[in-house]
Amino acid sequence: MHPVDALRRTAFLLEREQAATPRVKAFRTAAAVLAGLPDDELAQRLGAGTLTELRGVGPKTAAVAVQAAQGLQPDYLGELERRREESGPLVDLDEDGAALLAALRGDLHVHSDWSDGGSPPQEVAATAVELGHEYLALTDHSGGLRVANGLSPRRLERQLDLVASLAEQLAPFRLLSGIEVDITEAGGLDCPDELLERVDVVVASVHSRLGGRSSSEEMTARMLGALEHPRVRVLGHCTGRLVSPGADEHRPAKRAEAPFDAAAVFARCAQRGVAVEVNSRPERLDPPMRLLRQALEAGCLVSIDTDAHAPGQLDWRAFGVARAAGAGAGPERVVTTWPLQRLLGWLRDAG
Repeated sequence: MHPVDALRRTAFLLEREQAATPRVKAFRTAAAVLAGLPDDELAQRLGAGTLTELRGVGPKTAAVAVQAAQGLQPDYLGELERRREESGPLVDLDEDGAALLAALRGDLHVHSDWSDGGSPPQEVAATAVELGHEYLALTDHSGGLRVANGLSPRRLERQLDLVASLAEQLAPFRLLSGIEVDITEAGGLDCPDELLERVDVVVASVHSRLGGRSSSEEMTARMLGALEHPRVRVLGHCTGRLVSPGADEHRPAKRAEAPFDAAAVFARCAQRGVAVEVNSRPERLDPPMRLLRQALEAGCLVSIDTDAHAPGQLDWRAFGVARAAGAGAGPERVVTTWPLQRLLGWLRDAG
């Protein structure tokens, strides 16, 4: 295994098992540093044992790189691989769940280091390709969510240029442009309409006054207001709940569901063809099963997404699959099972 690949694989496995961000970042950083070296310099430093002289490469990451270069499985990587094998799959899926997981083609809610994710878009896309995705939407936060380093309109324009520039080298995989746009307290969207028109995917989510800090009437009005915008295609993590501590140290350990009139919101989603997100993050698992069943009974489409903030978290889709299958969602109701052209047509359907 190439030293860079060994470091990337180590980081992937750490992210998959929800390791602390600083530990993961060490391996992602070291991989990026070594990938940027000319081949002859990398070979020279591996032979001379001078990798740790490079900023961003420490003793543990250097050891992984050196052992990989020697044709060995690095000790630390081997430990992580054994841990993965012993723990088994992330979720034990029944027959319906396994079929739904196999049918998934992509992910419409993913973050990069342009907002609060841990890796650049290129690395996120490369991992998606390795996992067998056909497409993935880059949906970093909008500018109003400052705690998440949300994208200003100018930064979003720059990101759109980057996504376009990556198209040829990623083909036939498709990296879709997108935004997770914050739903304002007035029920608007925190992004100019002219930019919402340019992106492929608009995920609308509430990020403020959660956990019971707003009344059901207030939250319902916000969500219904956002659902009137023709570019909204996915309603993200609709209750905003947190059921357990996650990998993000900036979040509270737990947060109650935000109350809202689910019948009214899901009815409007069904009318407009907006998908209700099945958020796969293990600390979210949003919406709760009773609301997921209610959304399906209302005729809603669903989008099984990881809300990944690191490449290894792209493998968390099984958490969402188990819940969607358990609620009775067949592949036809899940937009992330659709072929790309059908998906693109739905994304541009004003509904």
